[in-house]
Amino acid sequence: MQAGFRKFSLRFLRPMGTSRGVMDKRETSILLLRDPQSGVTGLGECAPLAGLSIDARPDFSDKLAEICQQISSGVHCDDLELARWPSIRFGVETASLQISRGGSDILYDTPFSRGERSIATNGLVVMADPEDMFRQVRAKVAQGFNCIKIKIGALDFGAECALLQKIRAHFPPDQVELRLDANGAFQQRDALAKLERLARYGIHSLEQPIRPGDWAAMAEICANSPIPIALDEELIGLDPGRGREMLDCIRPRYIILKPSLLGGLKAASGWISAAQKFGIGYWATSALESGIGLNAIAQWVGRWNSDMPQGLGTGRLFERNFSAPVQLNSGTLRFVAGRHLPAAEDVSQLMLTE
Repeated sequence: MQAGFRKFSLRFLRPMGTSRGVMDKRETSILLLRDPQSGVTGLGECAPLAGLSIDARPDFSDKLAEICQQISSGVHCDDLELARWPSIRFGVETASLQISRGGSDILYDTPFSRGERSIATNGLVVMADPEDMFRQVRAKVAQGFNCIKIKIGALDFGAECALLQKIRAHFPPDQVELRLDANGAFQQRDALAKLERLARYGIHSLEQPIRPGDWAAMAEICANSPIPIALDEELIGLDPGRGREMLDCIRPRYIILKPSLLGGLKAASGWISAAQKFGIGYWATSALESGIGLNAIAQWVGRWNSDMPQGLGTGRLFERNFSAPVQLNSGTLRFVAGRHLPAAEDVSQLMLTE
């Protein structure tokens, strides 16, 4: 197998704000694998998210170059040591999957990839001033979204509550589902009080109210919150054994699966098995990948046949993006015949190591 990669910067149409800060671009690396005997190629995305991924490190590109050299020298992809490099493992896994499918854009044969079923998707509201965020909500509803995700925790809490009250005055719970994401912004001492206040607005769920790592505090919040709690950052960096221990301790209502942060599709599937053991629900979201990574996650989710909205409506966030066979329309993601992943030679002439 031959392997190589190229780095890209994808600029957002508008700055992406969370309680952790603001991003105006997304750094990513596109991995190319080629079987020299058949000439079949596969693409994978390796995109650690700064401030969140455990492999968002200054030596990331050096490590990716090392992995490409190992693959090109004959090391099998399954034998690579990637436990602490989840986004690289995601990229290698998905590129290998495409090669195993003969280079096809269809990674799994499902009703989704056959165009028979779509994936319900939440509309993401980018953090801004309250009036701007309300305009975004109205626009998302007009576009066909009936599930809206709103990031909170960076603005004044009273202003955020006023925004939610205004949203509910126009869009009641039976019309629009609201999901909130605090990205760990709440303090343990007042998290439950804030959740009690937020519950007035008919909230479906709230992601990661406090910072990850304090299992006892999170377990108390999950047990007493009037809003179902979903865990996101809490999953990152845990091996399967610790993951099951964490779920058993905290018992959230939901977990959020970001395959590129968890170590790939197989690892994310392991989280599903663990969640099901404890009666915990789940859905998947992208970690702001390009169309290449989003396509892989969407096709994996397409195997579930779930009606729950997923967090996969991120493909239109960038000024420019890679082509992909998945397309967002009227609040759902569809697989569109005739749309394709880029050909290997089109990904800005990726250089292969010998």
